[in-house]
Amino acid sequence: MRHPSLMIAALAGLTLVSACTPSGESEVDRAMREADIVNDASFNDVMLTVGEPEEAISYFTRALVAEPGRIDLQRGLAKSLIRAGRATEAVTAWQAVVDHPDATNDDRVDLADALIRSDNWAEAETVLDAVPPTHETFERYRLEAMIADSHEEWSKADSFYEVAVGLTTTPATVLNNWGFSKLTRGDFPGAERLFTDAIRNDGQLFTAKNNLVMARGAQRNYDLPVIPMTQIERAQLLYTLALVAIKQNDITIGKALLQEAIDTHPQHFEAAVRALRALEDNVAN
Repeated sequence: MRHPSLMIAALAGLTLVSACTPSGESEVDRAMREADIVNDASFNDVMLTVGEPEEAISYFTRALVAEPGRIDLQRGLAKSLIRAGRATEAVTAWQAVVDHPDATNDDRVDLADALIRSDNWAEAETVLDAVPPTHETFERYRLEAMIADSHEEWSKADSFYEVAVGLTTTPATVLNNWGFSKLTRGDFPGAERLFTDAIRNDGQLFTAKNNLVMARGAQRNYDLPVIPMTQIERAQLLYTLALVAIKQNDITIGKALLQEAIDTHPQHFEAAVRALRALEDNVAN
């Protein structure tokens, strides 16, 4: 696979060479090179996966000026906007894809995802409702579960989450979302099991680790779980446990956990220091 920076460097070299040729020939050569790149599907894939999101947005935007009817380029732009965290613009881009005559149900699901990311939940639900029930994909059920959560339809949410988990080989993030759903309902043991499963599938998923200690702390279990963690993560998890303990009025335990977090962190842990100082000042007063 060719690296984008190498491709760009090569293109820059070609531009320098063509600058020595007559202007008309230079323009023709440049146009031909650009057309070759746009038609290079492997390069499009590189821009979507390896390239920087903003760089990919610029690339697909330029490519669409040359060939505005290409749905693969429209998809590339929409996906790049999502990667860049520009969800509102991604909604417009995905709507253009969905309006294309060659649009698929996957495109409609991706539009619903962009709508949820931009906090347009009702519109996302409308889009998903228009997708045939026979379109059974991980992304579709993941979004259906999130929408059911937003309505507090817990049984539906559980059913959708369960199906989604069974449709992917990398279920960590959806297990984490399912666990957070249980956490918000007050089902702390259920949340703890799901967060543990998420970490088992992806030991790098810090969000699940943090959620796990919150679920345990809510049950007044203030011992760190036996999970993979770095020294910095350990300090941060101790800090989270401390805040949960303090919120539940277990002040002495909270102070001890804050001090342990400060002692554990390899650098200065400003947030924990401030919290401990504020707690001590409050007790003193």
